[in-house]
Amino acid sequence: MTDLYLQTGFALLFVIGTILLLGKFAKKRQQKDGLMKVMGYQSLGPKKGIAMVKVGPEVLLVSVTATDIRLLKTFEGVIEEPAAEQPPRKADKSTFTDITDKLKKLRAMKETLYAVK
Repeated sequence: MTDLYLQTGFALLFVIGTILLLGKFAKKRQQKDGLMKVMGYQSLGPKKGIAMVKVGPEVLLVSVTATDIRLLKTFEGVIEEPAAEQPPRKADKSTFTDITDKLKKLRAMKETLYAVK
């Protein structure tokens, strides 16, 4: 009977070890820099938001809903992800005013959508 418990215990340890090794391998594989990287996301409601996505040298500002993704603005080489040691770089005021205007429009659209229902 003890033999059966030992055999079951070793089989369980083998399965757990295999799962841990596969998880470690998958994590290393996932950390490689891919074509796209999400730099940030701001939720505007359930299943709605704005995301900054870096694709190669370009940074795209996109609106995301449950059924649609739309390009709001494209930045070429303007916004770079800061290194861990360096402080973040300041963007110019026109970038923030454009984003602020788009956010105000989106909020107004959201309010009209909720007012209609």
